[in-house]
Amino acid sequence: MGIISRGFGGRRRDSAPDLPPGQYLTHDFPVLSAGPTPRVPLDRWRLTVATESGQKHTWDWSELLALPSEEITKDIHCVTKWSKLGTTWRGVSLDTLFEDVETAADYVMAHSYGGYTTNIPFEDLLDGKAWIAYEFDGEPLHPEHGGPARLLIPHLYFWKSAKWVNGLEMMLEDEPGFWEAAGYHMYGDPWSEQRYQGD
Repeated sequence: MGIISRGFGGRRRDSAPDLPPGQYLTHDFPVLSAGPTPRVPLDRWRLTVATESGQKHTWDWSELLALPSEEITKDIHCVTKWSKLGTTWRGVSLDTLFEDVETAADYVMAHSYGGYTTNIPFEDLLDGKAWIAYEFDGEPLHPEHGGPARLLIPHLYFWKSAKWVNGLEMMLEDEPGFWEAAGYHMYGDPWSEQRYQGD
């Protein structure tokens, strides 16, 4: 079951034309999670990219922070119909992480501390479209928002931006993750309102 913070309000789409159809604008940052919030000590945090051949590339926290980072300002859109505009993050581009990864895979399964998973086409992680984000609004990313680090894929519904990310598994065939297996859309484009299977 999702958990949502109390009392966030919004405006309808007609007063915020930059929103995808069916979305409402919020100035809060609602908290929605599929389960309890993991608390991951930084000295135990790891991110692993596992290719379809079994090769693994792993970064610890200090190695992640040593990589080139970017400040990213993007709109985010939740499948529960809230949108937050102009959010500012800092993180490492997936282009950087995949520089030395050899793969023929077309899909990725993101894995998180706590067991959450979500599937993403590999091409949606490249060309400046996705990051491992560890700051929000100039502060370390709070655990309830996915800290210490989360996946950030702002052009897709926000359930694809897996909180507490710890692994990216390369896949030759697409497979559903947690919410996709429960009936959510396999892709999740907010501008096409791809909320559920069949949308």
